[in-house]
Amino acid sequence: MAARIQLREKVDVQSLELKDQVVSINRVTKVVKGGKNLSFTALVVLGDGHGYVGYGMGKAREVSSAIKKGVEAAKKNVVRVPITDKGATIPHAVTGRFGSGCVLLKPASEGTGVIAGGAVRAVITAAGIQNILTKSLGSTTAHNVVKATVDALLRLKQPERVARLRGKSVAEVVGPEEKKAEATPATPAAPPVS
Repeated sequence: MAARIQLREKVDVQSLELKDQVVSINRVTKVVKGGKNLSFTALVVLGDGHGYVGYGMGKAREVSSAIKKGVEAAKKNVVRVPITDKGATIPHAVTGRFGSGCVLLKPASEGTGVIAGGAVRAVITAAGIQNILTKSLGSTTAHNVVKATVDALLRLKQPERVARLRGKSVAEVVGPEEKKAEATPATPAAPPVS
């Protein structure tokens, strides 16, 4: 399987007001000669609510230490997510994968809200997306779902960038969907047949 190379801009986390949210805490044990060593893992999502989001995992003997380590790991993974000005949603539909986890993200009209469950909701709200439709397919493990959601957000493309790469205007790239909506006027209801 070929590794996918991600070219990401370096984000300065010091200038952002990041809020953390714990997605899952798991108690894990390691069997050693003298008995069992108990520790905790914490999966943490970090975001500023304006297009920056990251995730991290921490592991320690105490829950608070594990969360603290998770926050530090998440600060190293913060990425920028393209959000549309109109409707605070994503520019286009996208699918993200990690392991056996698969997450489908679709843009939604204003007033829809965040239609997502559990781990996907944590990532979406941390990024500041307010209107979106999601479906988690495959694995339901919180780790895989969070990583698949971030992968989907990384696959998003800005319409301006796509237009520049294709040598077209933004209206030509975004246009067909809007033209379809304008071209199909509401048809009057047919009279009832007696």
